[in-house]
Amino acid sequence: MASDGYMGNMLVKGDGVNQDFTKEEIQEYMKCMSSPVYFAEKYIKVIAPSKGLIDFKPYPYQKKLFKKFNENRFNIVLACRQSGKSISTVIYILWYAVFNPEKTIAVLANKGATAREMLGRITLALENLPFFLQPGCKELNKGSITFANNTKIVASATSGSSIRGLSIDLLFLDEFAFVERDAEFYTSTYPVISAGDETKVIITSTANGVGNMFYKIYEGSQKKINEFVSSRVDWYDVPGRDADWKKQTIANTSELQFEQEYGNNFLGTSNTLISSNWLLKLKSEYPKNIEQNIHYYEDPIIDHQYVMTVDVSKGRGQDYSTFTVVDITTGMFEQVCTFRDNMISPMIFPDIIVKVAKHYNEALLIIENNDVGQVICNDVYYEYEYENTFVESSVKRGGVGVTMTKRVKRIGCSNLKDLIELGKLKIVDENTISELSTFEIKGSSYEATQGNHDDLVMNLVLFAWFVSSEAFGNISSIDLKEMLFAEKMKQIEDDVLPFGEVNDGQTFVNSAYDQMKREMDTWKNL
Repeated sequence: MASDGYMGNMLVKGDGVNQDFTKEEIQEYMKCMSSPVYFAEKYIKVIAPSKGLIDFKPYPYQKKLFKKFNENRFNIVLACRQSGKSISTVIYILWYAVFNPEKTIAVLANKGATAREMLGRITLALENLPFFLQPGCKELNKGSITFANNTKIVASATSGSSIRGLSIDLLFLDEFAFVERDAEFYTSTYPVISAGDETKVIITSTANGVGNMFYKIYEGSQKKINEFVSSRVDWYDVPGRDADWKKQTIANTSELQFEQEYGNNFLGTSNTLISSNWLLKLKSEYPKNIEQNIHYYEDPIIDHQYVMTVDVSKGRGQDYSTFTVVDITTGMFEQVCTFRDNMISPMIFPDIIVKVAKHYNEALLIIENNDVGQVICNDVYYEYEYENTFVESSVKRGGVGVTMTKRVKRIGCSNLKDLIELGKLKIVDENTISELSTFEIKGSSYEATQGNHDDLVMNLVLFAWFVSSEAFGNISSIDLKEMLFAEKMKQIEDDVLPFGEVNDGQTFVNSAYDQMKREMDTWKNL
């Protein structure tokens, strides 16, 4: 009957429609209620490219996803492009809505249009369910669906206010690695999703570098330091994708693009100061102790030398005041302590700086003196009388500390890249690694991408500049240029197989090794 449909849509059962169940329908209803896999295989239809509306036939990994979604509160899925991760979640959401009354479900994506498209998929699947499975519909539009069982699905873009005020029972975050200001969003959203004891969270995305919340949550799930249960869908899990498919796809794009889109590798972009391969090698460690935003990774060792570099902000909740302590005793420099706080007052910061510097064997203190940094320099050097503070000039005004000029930053960035990529600087702090992954070229220099920060990275840039300076030679027997040269030559010897010499009586051709060695000799003498 026409009155059975919702607002003239005869494919959707309206609110208040009486349903007379047959014995077979009751049995089917119970089977569907107990198994989202059975529900999906038997009753879901989807639109497939070039095929139109077809029955949904879940792949083995999709069946595993349904099971994990149902059995665990917190799920995170790393999946390659076009693997069906989103449709799997959409189908599970519909199953959850049909068989769980009085629930609120939020579907959030990096763009509002994408979230509404997800809701459209749910509507399509709903329209193709038999009436005996449909709960009836009170409201259905492009932004939300409200069922007769009082379960509601809302779709929106990810923003700090998208679900504020709502009591959420199931939250779906699609392509979360591509959400701008993701950390801010997740921080504002977590109190909403953690309010209930049974609230479910499903996060899915393709990899998009290592400086975002998706990466942090996924890595945390791998290390068992959070409650999320991880799933991974690789390109070869999708039927029809074999070695020939991979070869053709790479030929049509590139190796780097394939790895980013299909390889599930958290590669940085090609514009980062540190290459993507090295970013992936950087592994964070959990601090031995955390006190007042100071992360202690190693205790001071007797007779070891330490350098502490400091970057100062105004303490107004924007950029961060930071410092990094590095053990310089051996040729393997090691990050042993960090501090990061964007609310600390410049009036309080000097006390913390001096306290930590003294803790690490009276570490040499190098403070960037640009802007408000000059105040910190003067307080530390004159008020606290911390004598082991780097003084760039004893004659000019503002000579305490280092001015971050274009030249200092250029040298520091160049040295930092060499130190990390030649394995001579060990980075263990999670925030530092995250900042490095978004520290990209802009114009003729490097800086954090929009919405990110680089204050801890600038600690390292300042350190890398210092270790190539004459002042470093006065406190250490380590020759940075000689050390980096030796390491580069070792890499060449490991990577290049000399092919010998060719001498035809007239032409003498050096081996590839000799040619590269001459280039390195030139670099060394610069």
